[in-house]
Amino acid sequence: MKKVFRIVLVVFFILLFVGTIVFLYQKSQDKPVIYNTKSPEITDIIKKTVATGSVVPRKEIAIKPQGVSGIIETLYVEAGDMIKKGDPIAKIKIIPDMINLNSAESRVKVAQINYEDKEINYQRDKALFDKKVISESDFQKTQLSFRNSKEELQSAKDNLQLIKKGVTQSSTKETNTIIRSTIEGMILDIPVKEGNSVIQSNTFNDGTTVAIVADMGEMIFQGKVDETEVGKIVQGMNLKLTIGAIEDMKFDAHLEYISPKGVEENGAIQFEIKASVKLRKDFFIRSGYSANAEIVLDKREKVLTVNESLLEFKNDSTFVEVETSEQIFEKRFIKTGLSDGINIEVLDGITKDDKLKGAKKKKIDKIKEEKKEE
Repeated sequence: MKKVFRIVLVVFFILLFVGTIVFLYQKSQDKPVIYNTKSPEITDIIKKTVATGSVVPRKEIAIKPQGVSGIIETLYVEAGDMIKKGDPIAKIKIIPDMINLNSAESRVKVAQINYEDKEINYQRDKALFDKKVISESDFQKTQLSFRNSKEELQSAKDNLQLIKKGVTQSSTKETNTIIRSTIEGMILDIPVKEGNSVIQSNTFNDGTTVAIVADMGEMIFQGKVDETEVGKIVQGMNLKLTIGAIEDMKFDAHLEYISPKGVEENGAIQFEIKASVKLRKDFFIRSGYSANAEIVLDKREKVLTVNESLLEFKNDSTFVEVETSEQIFEKRFIKTGLSDGINIEVLDGITKDDKLKGAKKKKIDKIKEEKKEE
């Protein structure tokens, strides 16, 4: 029994050794590489560029005080209100300049003294004229002088009231202390509050913005295009606008303006473009929404295409590898056309029925195929 056991043990170790050698040999052999294949497709090729920017009103006006400075006494509107041209926005309380105020008060006093003097002369000469003591021409001179003094007094009083209140008694409806809208639209922003000081708009100062009013019924897209693409677009092109705040919705736009001058941004030259946006009644577009505009540069419909990842390049030629038999491929020259960056048009060299060499099959791909066969 011992002899038999030894023989069995020796045979077992021999078989184990031989099996190990065979296993290691098989492991050392290169496994055949299997490639995925893909056929060309008939589809559309659209070459486009994307411009980033925002949607803003075509008419957006900053309302500023005209002719007066002071403190905001009353605000009649708030952001979001709709107003018409001429509607009041705010009322300004004038804080008069002390030098101008003192000068105006002094002018009133002088004009009052002069008026009183001319009135005395007028009353005296009138009595003399009634008695036929002085001629009519002399009385007319006195009368004219009296009227001039009266007008000068009224002018001095109006000037004083303008300095104090910004309005005269004779034109209370035309005061410039009431700031009014110059267009019809929506109040986008009121950057001041009641009690804030404001400065009038003049030659030396832009003035304080009291409100920003815009016509929200006419919006435009303002964006920028890279210098490599600006030569391919022209005014009149149609755009598809995607607004970040409105999901799954595209708006039509019409390219109206391309800037003749580029601006450097982050090392690249950018050109400003503007496009009118076709609004929809069921969506309200707010000013300043970020948006992307797709501009179609070229298009091919129902053409033979392949994925650009299947292409091989040598010098100025383009090749693909076509399967002639199972996992046997040959290189074939093709002529290409328009590309959208993912797929490319094939003009000549292959047909729709050809199978092209793709990437190596991964283990997970083999498992999926085996499951399908089962």
